Amino acid sequence: MVTLADFGPEVRAEVKQVREVVSSLHQQLIKWNLVVWTAGNVSQRLRTADLMVIKPSGVRYEDLTPNSMVVTDLEGNVVDGAEAPSSDTASHAYIYRNMPDVYGVVHTHSTYATAWAATGQNIPCGLTMMGDEFGGPVPVGPFRLIGSEAIGKGVVETLKKYPKSPAVLMQNHGPFTIGKDAEAAVKAAAMTEEVAHTMWAARQLGEIIEIDQADIDKLNDRYQNVYGQH
Repeated sequence: MVTLADFGPEVRAEVKQVREVVSSLHQQLIKWNLVVWTAGNVSQRLRTADLMVIKPSGVRYEDLTPNSMVVTDLEGNVVDGAEAPSSDTASHAYIYRNMPDVYGVVHTHSTYATAWAATGQNIPCGLTMMGDEFGGPVPVGPFRLIGSEAIGKGVVETLKKYPKSPAVLMQNHGPFTIGKDAEAAVKAAAMTEEVAHTMWAARQLGEIIEIDQADIDKLNDRYQNVYGQH
């Protein structure tokens, strides 16, 4: 059995830093009303080794600390940590193995995004901010049971069809988001819930006016390559 002691000082130093980041980002899920009780999880992949850091299973958010974060390999095997890892660990690991540019994964059961997932509907792209962030609708992925890498496979399959989206709504389950690191994935989770809520409200008023894909592409290009500080 491989343990953290089998890795060199560079890896162990990154594990310490990533544990701190992942622990603190779970508090952002609370701040943005994306989770309740012990639901949801954040993970981040290391850059110095094929390892990831993820939330322990069933532990309340107020009890999370950097030391309680669990380190696993990219098959989901525990490398370091006193607690059992999240029940979504195998799916996070599958995403990292099959999407090499992804270094952060988040799962929540945020209310409005999960409502769209429960009805098996994409969130239609009726806002410029959706063009910016998602490059189109937020897609729905297939129904999969929890506890294996099946959900991860569904996430990867869906995002290959929607390569600009950092989010997928797994049917009857909830949103998974990805990013260049865990913070980017948390941002995508917050944005997913925001647009899910707004598009739900728009539906109550009437039909959503979807934006043409050509305009979405222009919005997305500007947001990804021009907006913000560089």
